[in-house]
Amino acid sequence: MEARVSEIGKLLYELRVELQRIEPPIWRILHVPSRTNLLKFHRILQRAMGWTNSHLHLFEVDGKWYGEPSSEWDIEIMDSRKMTLKEIFQGGRTSFLYEYDLGDSWRHEITLLGTMEGESEEKPGCTAGARACPPEDCGGITGYYELLAALSDPNHEDHDAMLEWVGGKFNPDAFDVAAVDKALKRLR
Repeated sequence: MEARVSEIGKLLYELRVELQRIEPPIWRILHVPSRTNLLKFHRILQRAMGWTNSHLHLFEVDGKWYGEPSSEWDIEIMDSRKMTLKEIFQGGRTSFLYEYDLGDSWRHEITLLGTMEGESEEKPGCTAGARACPPEDCGGITGYYELLAALSDPNHEDHDAMLEWVGGKFNPDAFDVAAVDKALKRLR
């Protein structure tokens, strides 16, 4: 049945996106049309995870890098508009990597959980997830853990400064699946 579904462009992938090396994990379950190219998938990941799209990104698939090609790169970057999720997952591959903010190096593992039939114009969606995305520019994993330590201890020397820096509040356990799903449905 999957071949028939994919031939008419209604195949959806159920994907788990998990930020690597963070405990407890920060993750999302997404439903994404198979025809989605990596540039559009980047925009989906930005919304789903809570990033602000203010840094460079790359996808790594079988040792090849996909993003926005430029002479500025020191490595060969393939055009992310020319690679689809269907091309990545056909042939038995079940996961690949997405890196956002190459300075802070937020690496996300994208894992195929399954396939399903969808509507022909199906929008991406989010069905589950856990925990808030780290604040932008917090200094990567080490900086994130330092931020959490400062915020959780009112007596920490950096508590007030970090609280002000995050806008007065930050709940690392917050996640609203309905809000993320709604934001994904509005993507063009």
